[in-house]
Amino acid sequence: MTRHIRHAAAFCALLLVALLVNATRVQVVDSQAYDDNPANRRTAIARYDQPRGDILVDGEPVTGAKDTGEQLRYERTYRSGPLYAPVTGFASQVYGTTFLEHAEDDVLSGTDPMLAPLPLWNDITRSRNPGGEVVTTIRAAVQRAAYAGLGGKKGAVAALDPATGKVLALVSTPSYDPERLAGTGSAVTGAWAGLNADPDKPMLNRALSQTYPPGSTFKVVTAAAALDAGEVTDLDADTRSPAPYTLPGTTTRLANEVEGCANASLRYAFQWSCNTVFAKLGVDTGQDAMAGTAKKFGFDTPGLRIPSPVATSTFDTAMDDAQLALSAIGQYDTRATPLQMAMVSAAVAGGGSVKAPYLVDRTTTDDGDTVASTGTRTLRQAMNPGTAVQLRELMTDVVEKGTGRNAAIEGVTVGGKTGTAQHGIGNAGTPYAWFIAWAQEPGDAEPSVAVAVVVEDASADRSDISGGGSAAPIAKAVMEAALR
Repeated sequence: MTRHIRHAAAFCALLLVALLVNATRVQVVDSQAYDDNPANRRTAIARYDQPRGDILVDGEPVTGAKDTGEQLRYERTYRSGPLYAPVTGFASQVYGTTFLEHAEDDVLSGTDPMLAPLPLWNDITRSRNPGGEVVTTIRAAVQRAAYAGLGGKKGAVAALDPATGKVLALVSTPSYDPERLAGTGSAVTGAWAGLNADPDKPMLNRALSQTYPPGSTFKVVTAAAALDAGEVTDLDADTRSPAPYTLPGTTTRLANEVEGCANASLRYAFQWSCNTVFAKLGVDTGQDAMAGTAKKFGFDTPGLRIPSPVATSTFDTAMDDAQLALSAIGQYDTRATPLQMAMVSAAVAGGGSVKAPYLVDRTTTDDGDTVASTGTRTLRQAMNPGTAVQLRELMTDVVEKGTGRNAAIEGVTVGGKTGTAQHGIGNAGTPYAWFIAWAQEPGDAEPSVAVAVVVEDASADRSDISGGGSAAPIAKAVMEAALR
């Protein structure tokens, strides 16, 4: 009898061990697979069972949460949604997350282990911390000035602090309200379908995700390459440039929109944007030097994040001389995001140093304790400091007595470069109007703001469209707001 009891006890102990092993397998070994299973609603229910943390601008939240009382309880809300959409992106129960809502999702949703009071605490308890907060570098007044300046036209603005890399404004228009995509139901699916079908592409972040031919704003890069390579040693010397200029190996003649470009000095050519001078200068400087300088500014360098991803700006590295001539004036296959061109302007303003742009100043717990912060980081030196000084001089001439007079601010030193970029089959599309600039207050050692503006559908006759006419006034308003 005792033997049977021992056998029964051993069998029960074996069953208990098997039960514990299976429980361990389910809860530890296979837990991630169960969590990731699309049929498992528990993760989604837990995710939306508490309010999402906020994204802050100037210390004030531009996001919020609404308690619906439904299974997926809390929906995202947005204050001034279209104004900040290129910064925040959207957080949707149906369509996921984009931009900061995506890049900082772990903090905002409360799953970042750094939010836990004790290491591994959440792994043990399977609990979730309250959502943390994301403090941006955006300045509300600068953002509003950029948004108002574009006035609903298709275009984008990016503004930076040249000394730190902080993103002061990031605007893309036309925009949309991300709150339309929060929640579930037919209204959300209808909004998604409508936004995606809109030919104006309101959900496209033109400041970060769209690349454009930069036109004559790229002449800043060409001038930097030529000066660094010693191709030009005197800003006021003749450049021996014919006008018109026949592209090498072709019969195509490149002309100018202004007079006086034949054999013009670099100063005059930059001030009045002589295509012939810069096309020949790009060829004389050579593809290796041109491509090398472009790369130092950030072209052909994938992987930039702010922390939202940024499209790669490109400068072709396998061209004949005719294509190189066109690339040197920001045409052919040269493409740049507005953020990249703001980085070009910031590099000139910052003595040739390219700072890593960043949009998040710090992340915090829900009660304000800092979790992580972003510091200033130098990516590379785009040009010699002496070259940067010369380019500042050239850009100042553009605003004081050249094509960029519409960007002048009384009592402030402003440097800029206009650009009109042709595009479309046979250049039949409405030209893109560009302006890049920086501004320096009297008494300041360095400029405190750099900006890039692109307008896709400038409201002017084709012959009148220029960065100076359409984009420079927007840049002026943005810089004035940044200097206040």
